[in-house]
Amino acid sequence: MDIVFGDDSLAKLCSTERLQNKELGADCARKLRARLADLAAASNVSALVAGRPHPLKGDRNGQFAVDLAKGDRLVFEPANVRLPQRDDSSIAWERVTEVRVVYIGDYHDE
Repeated sequence: MDIVFGDDSLAKLCSTERLQNKELGADCARKLRARLADLAAASNVSALVAGRPHPLKGDRNGQFAVDLAKGDRLVFEPANVRLPQRDDSSIAWERVTEVRVVYIGDYHDE
């Protein structure tokens, strides 16, 4: 899958191992790198298996998350030019081939 980032700070965090270790801790940083590699290797969102991938609800409806460490998650949304949808207007995650990383952390603390 193709991966883009919601802002420059997320792009920098996801591409700089030293910054990841500083801001997230070594364990979470290691898992972040693994999850990003999983995303890049997957053909679509439904092909993800590691990190307990799951769609989100409520304020984060339309987003998807994978677990990192200690409650932190990597949250992303579809970035396809045309949003793949089912007949009921829900997102067809099995056809999402480009994602935008929008959050890294514990959204339960917000």
